[in-house]
Amino acid sequence: MQTDEQAIRDLVENWLRSSEAGDTAAVLELMADDVVFLQPGQAPMRGRSAFREAQASHAALKIEAKSDIQEVRVIGDFAWCWNYLTVAVTKSDGNTATRAGNVLSVLQKQAGRWVIVRDANMLTRVEVANQ
Repeated sequence: MQTDEQAIRDLVENWLRSSEAGDTAAVLELMADDVVFLQPGQAPMRGRSAFREAQASHAALKIEAKSDIQEVRVIGDFAWCWNYLTVAVTKSDGNTATRAGNVLSVLQKQAGRWVIVRDANMLTRVEVANQ
C-alpha cells in the first residue's frame, strides 16, 4: 500500500509533469476548490477558478520544472510539504525566465486523496548563465 508521504510526493511530481504538458485540467484536480495561493508582492489567488483564469494566459509558454522536496509531514488528514522549486518559462520568442525558491504547501486528504489547500510560493527570478 502506498504511504501518505509517497502519495504527496507523487502529487508534486504529477503537478510538475502536468504543468509542463500544459494540462491545466489535471493540475486543477490536484487542488481543493477553495485553494489559496500566496506569492510575493501579489494578492492571494483564491479558488480553482482563479487558478484556471491565470493559467489561460500561459497557454503559449513552455514550462520546465524541477522539484527538490525538503520535508513532508503528515498529521491525520492534513500534511505539509516544503519544496525547493526551480521553474524555467520560455516564451514563444525564445526568451526564458527562471524562477527558484521555497514553496510550502498545506494539503488535506479529501475523499481519500491528497489535495493542496494552501500554497505559499516564494520563487524569485534567478539569472542563469548562457551555456
